[in-house]
Amino acid sequence: MNQDAPLHLASYAAHSATSHGRRHAEPAPGSRTEYQRDRDRIVHSTAFRRLEYKTQVFVNHEGDLFRTRLTHSIEVAQIARSCARNLRLNEDLVEAISLAHDLGHTPFGHAGQDELNSCMKDFGGFEHNLQSLRVVDDLEQHYGAFDGLNLTFETREGILKHCSLHNARQLGTIGQRFIDKKQPSLEAQLANLADEIAYNNHDIDDGLRSGLLSIPQLNEVDFFARHQREAETAYPGISGRRAINETVRRMINTLIVDLINTSQANIAAVNPRDIDDVRNAAPLIAFSETMHEEAAVLKRFLRQNLYRHYQVNRMTSKARRIIAELFNAFFQQPTLLPPDYQVKSVGNETEQSDYLRHQARQVADYIAGMTDRYAMREHRRLFMVEEL
Repeated sequence: MNQDAPLHLASYAAHSATSHGRRHAEPAPGSRTEYQRDRDRIVHSTAFRRLEYKTQVFVNHEGDLFRTRLTHSIEVAQIARSCARNLRLNEDLVEAISLAHDLGHTPFGHAGQDELNSCMKDFGGFEHNLQSLRVVDDLEQHYGAFDGLNLTFETREGILKHCSLHNARQLGTIGQRFIDKKQPSLEAQLANLADEIAYNNHDIDDGLRSGLLSIPQLNEVDFFARHQREAETAYPGISGRRAINETVRRMINTLIVDLINTSQANIAAVNPRDIDDVRNAAPLIAFSETMHEEAAVLKRFLRQNLYRHYQVNRMTSKARRIIAELFNAFFQQPTLLPPDYQVKSVGNETEQSDYLRHQARQVADYIAGMTDRYAMREHRRLFMVEEL
């Protein structure tokens, strides 16, 4: 089997040869590592293709150049791989986690997730990290021998970034670290922070492109203003998209360099011998305290000025209404669903309760799998006479 290059990887990185394996045993890949196989399965999955038409901040039809969940995931993978190489971590694993981390996201971004969680409050709730795991474990249908993609334990634990203790107890070994208060691999920790670097900086770019943010506004944030001055010093007279791109790429570079340097220092201080030492340590992939605070200021600015902008709120309001009305229609009349999502009704009260919970989860699976435009189309089909 083609294993990871041992001279390149640190001893504390995730190695294919010592993986905790897959839920269903399979012959070893002949020309790839186990984590390369995971990445390839994710890229060829139906859920991955749907990310092209799922909202990051702006709904797909609002503009061709805004980020989608797909382009965001690719950007996260690029940042994560760059950091992994510097830290001698497993690039294939960090790429697989990065590409899969949003597979369970609903249409319409966080607004869709929040509304679907509200709809599911009596049936276990809805959380996109758990849904991403559900997608790769159960919902994808590509193989004759098993449901899902049958990914390795290490990729699956990286996908599951957050989990309540209640849900962790239902998940078996993949949820045990939340109960034991242990850490995932360094690759999983890295993918999580690469996600933060990507969405903070690229949301600035999209916010400026949309006209919802302005340069004078952003200059109130010292982190942005400092890097804009650097760009203007390097290229006197620079303006427009060039100035924005030069500023944003410098911000991303500063965050990446700080993340690598701080993480290297943390790893050196703990000196983990292997991945088990990593799991028993405190989080080792991190920003410096100064950079963590600067990133927090930037996030607060985006939350107040972009994510809560009245024009974003208008779309958010419509999105939540679409999700709620779809859920209620499908749950109250399951015959409106495609046959594969209809659960057979049962008789006694206990079984009826199980039926309702199962049917609600099937409705949530169906809605979460929709793209933005498909959700809008389904809504029109159900509620507008001219769409009959």
